[in-house]
Amino acid sequence: MDEEYDVIVLGTGLKECILSGLLSVEGLKVLHMDRNDYYGGDSTSLNLNQLWKRFRGDEKPPEPLGASRDYNVDMIPKFMMANGALVRVLIRTSVTKYLSFKAVDGSFVYNKGKIYKVPSNDVEALKSPLMGLFEKRRARKFFVYVQDYNENEPKTHEGMDLKTVTAKAVISKYGLDDNTVDFIGHALALYKDDSYLERPAIDFVKKVKMYAESLARFQGGSPYIYPLYGLGELPQGFARLSAVYGGTYMLNKPQCKVEFADGKATGVTSEGETAKCKKVVCDPSYLSDKVKKVGKVARAICLMSHPLPNTGDAHSAQIILPQKQIKHNSDMYVFCCSYSHNVVPKGKYIAFVTTEAETDNPEAELKPGIDLLGPVEDIFFDTYDRYEPTNLDASDNCFISTSYDATTHFESTVDDVIAMYKRITGKDLDLSVDLSAASVAEE
Repeated sequence: MDEEYDVIVLGTGLKECILSGLLSVEGLKVLHMDRNDYYGGDSTSLNLNQLWKRFRGDEKPPEPLGASRDYNVDMIPKFMMANGALVRVLIRTSVTKYLSFKAVDGSFVYNKGKIYKVPSNDVEALKSPLMGLFEKRRARKFFVYVQDYNENEPKTHEGMDLKTVTAKAVISKYGLDDNTVDFIGHALALYKDDSYLERPAIDFVKKVKMYAESLARFQGGSPYIYPLYGLGELPQGFARLSAVYGGTYMLNKPQCKVEFADGKATGVTSEGETAKCKKVVCDPSYLSDKVKKVGKVARAICLMSHPLPNTGDAHSAQIILPQKQIKHNSDMYVFCCSYSHNVVPKGKYIAFVTTEAETDNPEAELKPGIDLLGPVEDIFFDTYDRYEPTNLDASDNCFISTSYDATTHFESTVDDVIAMYKRITGKDLDLSVDLSAASVAEE
């Protein structure tokens, strides 16, 4: 271990594995260590026995649930946008060859006590029961504007400079009512709260556009895809990539103490050996004195024998409950997957309900989402703290990821990875790729 590396990465969570792969491809010499004897860190994937051990101690899972090995329960489940940044990263690094994807059946939004399919283009807007007749026409005009919008063609801008005009101003130009704004902002553009309304509209329009383009990509009922056997395959795919480019992986390395000289990280010591490095990349648990708690996530993990009610028997689906609809300060998310993605045995379904916690009572707080699930065979409640770095990485060479948020899609996770990549390498990550390189499995 007594070698010198460009970067030492601590923890094999998804963000760390993606960065380790990208930095190896960039030609940096990378050592990747984890104190655990398994991949994934907080974003690991558990079989049924491991799930029971984690939440129920020595209890054994009930026999009707089936074989333990048929379960791949992701602790941080997130769908991928078919045209989103994570899929571009996977293609850019060729990690797609280690994974098989399948489209997600449905994308829904909770509105006034009911579940609706999320309309994402002009045709769907005209059919959606979410809106009345006149609102449908207004929404159709907005979607046509978004579909036609091209940053480099001023004639598609309709007289608005989206780098200065706010999202609120664009929405009011089309006269959309609060209900419509709610589902467009939260279920299409995937914002976690309403603060985007006061920011320049360019990001908002691009996000709505990406949703529509992702939806069109595989002609499925949603813009999302998910790996067969779950996300546990992802960290291992990036670990393989890193190894191909000369990266070194070491699991089960206790302590992993970061060494400093003159305030800068110089290496990592484990079991009496020190590996030297120029930079350290890690999750918040490895440098707890350089992070602050910024919130916590409440989640419920539910095992069921039926699809989510009112989703047209979707085998996989996301439901977003916008904050206003549930009188909460942030959105709530329902994630459901089943045997069609090989994450549970045939006939079984797994659902997660997550939100940014505002109380110490996840059972009560998650009730609006749990009420949408129908009968549940077993349910686990859990909360975990969210941390953000407080250090100046340019001065101490420690690049720390933020904890995973409550969202059930990957957009915010990848934003963090892309920003960290730029701070570590000084370069923008080039994500211009041929998207056809990622395909999905047929039924």
